[in-house]
Amino acid sequence: MAGFRNGRGRAGGPPQQPQQPQRPQQAPYGYNAAPPPYPQQQGGQAYGEPEYFGDPHPQHHQQQYTAANNPGHTQVFSVHDDPYGAGATYQAGAAPVLTGPRLPWKALLSGIVTRPADTFLQMRDHAVWGPALIVTFLYGLLAIFGFDEPREEAINAPLSTAVPAVLMTGVGFVIGGLILGAVTHTLARQLGGDGAWQPTVGLSMLIMSITDAPRLVFALFLGGENGLVQVIGWLTWLAAGALFTLMVSRSHDLPWPKALGASAIQLVALLSLIKLGTV
Repeated sequence: MAGFRNGRGRAGGPPQQPQQPQRPQQAPYGYNAAPPPYPQQQGGQAYGEPEYFGDPHPQHHQQQYTAANNPGHTQVFSVHDDPYGAGATYQAGAAPVLTGPRLPWKALLSGIVTRPADTFLQMRDHAVWGPALIVTFLYGLLAIFGFDEPREEAINAPLSTAVPAVLMTGVGFVIGGLILGAVTHTLARQLGGDGAWQPTVGLSMLIMSITDAPRLVFALFLGGENGLVQVIGWLTWLAAGALFTLMVSRSHDLPWPKALGASAIQLVALLSLIKLGTV
């Protein structure tokens, strides 16, 4: 035969290539057409996640993070971590305060007079209820004899009447010292202090009793209205103000103006009710 026939019965001509199915043209990206899917990545990356969002070497990075956090290595932080913490202004008590052991009662009483700054700092975390209650109660028993009229009434009254009156005076001074000390502590905390209430109240009671002892000794013999007793009362009141301010400053980590402000109510009460009873 001279030639082959094609599918249509015509002979001759080169054989035709089979036609490939044409792909439908896709609209450009962004014109109501979905983008081509991303291939799945290995190593913990989610399916369809872009390559720049994944971690192609998660195990390698985990090993580096673990090794760097071991002792002897540098701490690793993420981009958003702040190793120094959020910036803040200074607050009272931010720095640790070194306090010592509890002082015995003799060292405590003498330390308030001879070395008050070290004593208050050392006792800022220790309650002093025992010495505070006993000393304040004994002070209250004698305080009634420091005023002229109450002393005459107590001396001239029958023993059955005088003893309860003296005991009630001692209890009253203890209760008053507790209330005034609590007020001082509350004011100190409102002004930014960070001290505990038990040491503040106990030390304030001791300061009240110890500083008024010189005036009370002279008032027992000279009377509360004596001029010398009045002068001693003013001097011991100033000494009490200095000790209160120092105590609050050490116990609550406050500057002295705030410490003095926290002690103001207690100082006014001592001045008008105890030290200068005629004012």
